[in-house]
This record gives sequence, C-alpha cells and structure tokens, in this order.
Amino acid sequence: MTPSVPRHAAVVLSGGLDSSTAAYLQAASGSRLTLLSVDYGQQHRTELDHAEAIADRLQAPHHVVDLRSLGSLLTGSALTDPDVNVPDGHYADETMRATVVPHRNALMLDLAVAVALGQGADAVVFGAHTGDHPIYPDCRPRFLDAFRQMVAVANEGHLPAGFEVLAPFLNLTKADIVRTGDRLGVPFALTWSCYRGGKVHCGTCGTCTERREAFEQAGVADPTEYATARTGV
Repeated sequence: MTPSVPRHAAVVLSGGLDSSTAAYLQAASGSRLTLLSVDYGQQHRTELDHAEAIADRLQAPHHVVDLRSLGSLLTGSALTDPDVNVPDGHYADETMRATVVPHRNALMLDLAVAVALGQGADAVVFGAHTGDHPIYPDCRPRFLDAFRQMVAVANEGHLPAGFEVLAPFLNLTKADIVRTGDRLGVPFALTWSCYRGGKVHCGTCGTCTERREAFEQAGVADPTEYATARTGV
C-alpha cells in the first residue's frame, strides 16, 4: 500500500526519536507541518525543550498545550508521580508498566485532532511502533483502529474528506525508525528519550536501553550522551 501523503499534517511531537523522525518523514514527503506537544506534568519535562529544537530545525510552527494541572491527578505513574521510581531494565520488561500514563496517547491524539481540524489539516500523525506494543495499549493497532472510528463518529458531518490518523511506524521496530531517521537527516542528538529527565540521558532506564539497542541494531552511530556506560548487550 502506498503511504498517505497529507497536504497538512498535525504531528504529535514529544521531542523523542520516534516522533521527531515522524515529523521529518512528513516534511520530506512534502506535507506542511503543525507540531503539537503536551506538557502534562511529566517528570521528564526536558523533552519539551528538545521538541522545540526539532521544530526550529524544521522551521515549523510548534504549539505546547499546557495540561500541567492534570499531572497532579495522574498518580501511580513514574512519569507523573514523584513518589514512583522510573524503573531500569529493558523497555519490554513488566516493570515498565510503572511508566504507563492512563489514556495518554488517546488524550494527546484527541487534542491533535481538534487542532488539526481547527487549522485545516487533513491528517494527524504520531510515532507509535512495535516496541511500544507490549506495555502501552494505546500504541497498538487495535487502539488505532478504534480511535479512527471514534474520530469519524465524533466529527460526523464535519470531518474533511480523506482526513486520516496516521502511525507510519506502527509495524516497524525502533531500529527501523533509526534507519529511516538517518536517511532523512534527523538530528538525533537533539532528541530526548530518557524518562528521568536529567541533563543527559541516564543510560539505564527502559527508554535509554531501547534507544541504545536501536542504534546498535540499525548500525547507525549513536550521538547520545549517557550518564552510565553500557554494561552488556
């Protein structure tokens, strides 16, 4: 199937490797971009600065939705609750369930659809991939199918013809995304993955582990500065 090429895409941009590559992919395809980030009280809020840096490189409008008041209500997740530790280990480990933020992707995509329709865009794009599937239910194909149906029902009679919600990496691995980003010239050093939100990537949390493995498996040099050296593969 030939990938869709939106005329104007609203891209959910966290500042991470996946969403940044998704934005670059749309730009390379000729889509006009509107980039949307969400401050939901995440502990690793530094990612928003990286999102801004990516937006500057793409010379695309970037909007940050302020939902910080929501963060205090999202207890029990390591990403929003300071009393819950960010786990170390592999991204697919059961311990990574501590990083699930209830309804996060659905919430961000809801906002992105509203912004897209308000701005006259004909697509919303987000960067979910196969590595997300084991832990995050709102990154799976079943979720995307259901969300698309909800968008059609919620905007019946008001949805532009051909409007799409796209996840171009849904069936790809993180290594595939790194290869794609390398081909597109994504400035990987400007992207942020670490859930601990320090000055440099911690190197041991699940997202850092996944990031390191992706570069290794892709055969692409990793420009990321890690606080902890790799101890094993």
